[in-house]
Order: sequence, then C-alpha cells, then structure tokens
Amino acid sequence: KGKILTLMTLFWLDFLKDIIENHLITADVEKYPDELKPYKEILKDRSMIVYKTKVIPIECIVRGYITGSAMKEYKKTGKVCGISLPLGLKEADKLPEPIFTPSTKAEKGQHDINITFEKMVKLIGKDIAEKLRDISLKLYKKASDYAEKRGIIIADTKFEFGIINGKILLIDEVLTPDSSRFWPKDEYEPGKPQKSFDKQFIRDWLKSIGWTDKEPPPEIPSDIVQKTREKYLEALHRLTNKTL
Repeated sequence: KGKILTLMTLFWLDFLKDIIENHLITADVEKYPDELKPYKEILKDRSMIVYKTKVIPIECIVRGYITGSAMKEYKKTGKVCGISLPLGLKEADKLPEPIFTPSTKAEKGQHDINITFEKMVKLIGKDIAEKLRDISLKLYKKASDYAEKRGIIIADTKFEFGIINGKILLIDEVLTPDSSRFWPKDEYEPGKPQKSFDKQFIRDWLKSIGWTDKEPPPEIPSDIVQKTREKYLEALHRLTNKTL
C-alpha cells in the first residue's frame, strides 16, 4: 500500500506542478542522506524527502459529486459547509460545479469538523483562505478532467498545504485512494452508493459487521485486504500506467 500511495502522489505532484509548487525534494533513495542508507530497502518506493513546512491547519476538500458526510448534511439542511445546493439531489449525483468544503485538521484520534468558508477565513485570514480555495478548485478540475479520460471519476478529494519562506506549497499525499473517492466511470449510476477504487470498500466491510469507532478496530480478513489491494492497484494503473 505504501508503494501505491507514494507512486500515485509522485505522479500527481508532477502532473499538477504548473498550478502550484510542492514540497518534494526527491523520492530517489540513492539521493537520500547518508544516515538513511542502512534503511534503503525499506524506504525504496515508499518514501520521499520533502521540505518541512508550516502546515496550514485546514483540510481543503473539493467535491464534484455528492456523497458521504456531504450527503448527510445536505439531507438535513439543503447545504454543504454553508453552500446552498439544488433541491432533489440524489446519492452520488454530479454537482452543477465542484464545491470547496473545508474542514478542520483534528488531533489524532479525533474527527475533522466540516466548516464554512467564512469560518476558514476567521481561522487563517481572508487572503490565504481565498488562495487555498482557488488553488484547490484548479487542482481538482485538472485532475478530474484527466482521470475521467482514464475511466475514473474523482468524486471528491482532500488537499493539504504548507508555508515555507512565505510561499504556499502543496504537501502530503495527493489524489490517492486514501484521500479521495475514485469511482469507475463505466459503472457510474447515481441514486445509490457507487463501486469504488478507494478505502470505501473497507468502510463498507466494517459497516457490514456492525463495527463502530467506539471499539478497537477488528483484524481485517485476508480476502478483504487482497480485494482492497486489487482496487488500489487498478486505480494506480488506470491513472498512471504504472504497476508494482
């Protein structure tokens, strides 16, 4: 899994670098510092050296389709993060335009909280908030247009940003199955939950056995692990033409 997420992130960092610079220094273990040389085999293909930034404490989520926590909020209020949406949207419907729905970055073990853009402005300031919103929407547009040509719908995704020497950089993993919802385009059918190439498969399995996050996580059966691996590998191959 580490190799898949790293390969995919490296692909997207390169693909999107015309929109914003990123924190990558190198992913070539031969160029790593000498003190890491003893761990070369462990680090190969599943790590990268990056600039240390001051992380902006906002998860920058862009949604092109309505599902998950956004659907729950929409059913209750007709809005998502303060944005009014058309009446009558069904599960997995495509939105008229992608929307920017930020959340707080919670401490480990806590849940992120969806917030309005106005709340984001109060937390980090108008100038940075507007820049992050505009950059996030541009990143999503370019990536989703590309992915759709490769047979994958990016329903939503999360970007993270940091600041170094006054400059905003794209950081963390980017457009992976852990930070995004990927749906097969040829099986897309709004009005119901979609088949996916992401961690939703694990979520659905946990739901089917009645697990809640109040309990310790159960051991995941090997067949569920294998199926999840296959889904991640297919997403990698479709998007990047690479495999392990």
